Amino acid sequence: MSRIGKKPILIPKNVEVTREGSDITVKGPKGSITRLFRNEVKITIADGEINLEPGNNSKFARSLWGTYGSHLKNMVDGVVTPFERKLIIEGVGYKGEISGKNLVLSIGFSHKVIMPIPEGLTLAIEKNVFIITGISKEEVGKFAATIRAQKKPEPYKGKGIRYSDEVIRRKEGKKTA
Repeated sequence: MSRIGKKPILIPKNVEVTREGSDITVKGPKGSITRLFRNEVKITIADGEINLEPGNNSKFARSLWGTYGSHLKNMVDGVVTPFERKLIIEGVGYKGEISGKNLVLSIGFSHKVIMPIPEGLTLAIEKNVFIITGISKEEVGKFAATIRAQKKPEPYKGKGIRYSDEVIRRKEGKKTA
């Protein structure tokens, strides 16, 4: 039994959830998200809440039950309050700047790394902190992971790009006699 899938998802007053075939659209004050859901899980929208139950007793349907519950909850939460992810860039000369619809990173390479900012996401840079916000939790996390992958933090000096809540275990350097 899925603990997440069993719980009904409450729909706030200013959010509208509609279904067209296999697509479910969630509209709210911050925007709208549409996602395709398979038929293995029965999704019913009524009386200001969303209920889920597996369509059959297969292992695949039971595994999708909680996953779809989590996706729908994140969609409803995202259109009310956008998701946010913070990244910290550390290192001498390491910096990032926004140039049009691109993020330009100077992270110790011989060239600047240019990354396009995806549609629907906003990026703000304050000193050495990147703040990524958007209504889709999946897109925010994916873009944050892409930025971090450009220069992962190293354990000796801590240089690189890391999440704000990430702890880097520091190693001791070589000992001199």
